[in-house]
Amino acid sequence: MDYRRMNDTYYIRIDKGEEIITQLLKICEREGIHSAVYTGIGGCSHAEIQTFIPETGTFETEILDGMLELINITGNIITDGDQLFHHTHAIFSYKTESGHQITAGHIKALTVLYTAEIELRPVIGGVIRRKYDPETGTGFWSFE
Repeated sequence: MDYRRMNDTYYIRIDKGEEIITQLLKICEREGIHSAVYTGIGGCSHAEIQTFIPETGTFETEILDGMLELINITGNIITDGDQLFHHTHAIFSYKTESGHQITAGHIKALTVLYTAEIELRPVIGGVIRRKYDPETGTGFWSFE
């Protein structure tokens, strides 16, 4: 992984075999970023895609392996005390015997196949915190 800050934006290249979310959180910790938004593109070899099931309050996870074209990744990072949390969605295209397929959803983990190029924009002039929601068991943005 390598990155550069240009004005108020970080441009990040994540390399083969690295996990995208882990690398983004490392940069935020290293740079003292408490809340940010990000977008990017690339190619992945492994994806853990989740769908939240409101009736059970759980996530179902689908695992994909192979050449996964990362059409778009978008998300945010917020803080709860000293801990950073991500909320990430992505869309992929991939080839099967029956043709090209598309899948998307909430992302738990993504491993880079050849590269990922991410633009990270820290929140300026404040911090977005995490507010726990007991009904869903997840956290939402808090501006307190």
